[in-house]
Amino acid sequence: MKILVATEKPFSGVAVKGIKEVFDAAGYEVAMLEKYTEKSQLLDAVKDVDAMIIRSDKVDAEVLDAAKQLKIVVRAGAGYDNIDLAAAAAHNVVAMNTPGQNANSVAELVFGLLVFGVRNFFNGTSGTELKGKKLGILAFGNVGRNVARVAKGFGMDIAAYDAYCPAEVIEAAGVTAAKSQEELFETCDIVSLHIPATPETKQSINYDLVGKMKKGGILVNTARKEVIDEAGLIKLMEEREDLKYLTDIKPDADAEFAEKFPGRYFATPKKMGAQTAEANVNAGIAAANQIVGFLRDGITKFQVNK
Repeated sequence: MKILVATEKPFSGVAVKGIKEVFDAAGYEVAMLEKYTEKSQLLDAVKDVDAMIIRSDKVDAEVLDAAKQLKIVVRAGAGYDNIDLAAAAAHNVVAMNTPGQNANSVAELVFGLLVFGVRNFFNGTSGTELKGKKLGILAFGNVGRNVARVAKGFGMDIAAYDAYCPAEVIEAAGVTAAKSQEELFETCDIVSLHIPATPETKQSINYDLVGKMKKGGILVNTARKEVIDEAGLIKLMEEREDLKYLTDIKPDADAEFAEKFPGRYFATPKKMGAQTAEANVNAGIAAANQIVGFLRDGITKFQVNK
């Protein structure tokens, strides 16, 4: 079996070592394609591989057409909207993600952004504290649960809403279950987004929804840029000078946000949620183990294109 690790944004050296050790133990050949600059390089590299690990790399119908032997592709991370799931299914290729492996890394980033935000971007002026503030978590998956865990340490009041997670599960974690997205935005000082980009969620965080937030509200997005209605949020922030938007995914309208809302808008230079040594290693090795489990034993626990 030949495995391709295709990462335009490479894994750390420690992660690569761990990935290779997993495949060496299984007797599989490993090919590395790192920091590639042209799609043609990826198309050439996939021609004779049985499995591949990717990060933010795109696996579309063209890539799948070129990968005649491909049986499985694993996205090392939680989000998998960079894989064309329908095309993968049509090619009989199993697509997986590695849920939970980056969860703590993303959760800690949320609070890095929040401390930066409530302290007025460390500009020397008096800010506020997180203690006693009400935090709303939109989606209570692996990341959302880690955000709740960290928030308890800050002494925050925590609520969550997840259309696919029962209220009793949220309550069992010591978190108030909101009855709707609208209630979450209406009742919380801060809302942290952890929803995937799906047809239902794209541009769902819009003028009307965010406009329900209390005075001084902060919106944090470490999920996907596509869930934000950028034009609607810009209009709202123009009308309400009390709102802040903090994100680790640069909006398409980054320049407009930055120009219009200095001191109220911040975006990291690139997506930072999984950018820790620990998350890098965890996700990479999990992906390798999932490939071995599938190829050897047919395990499809984390398949996302069923």
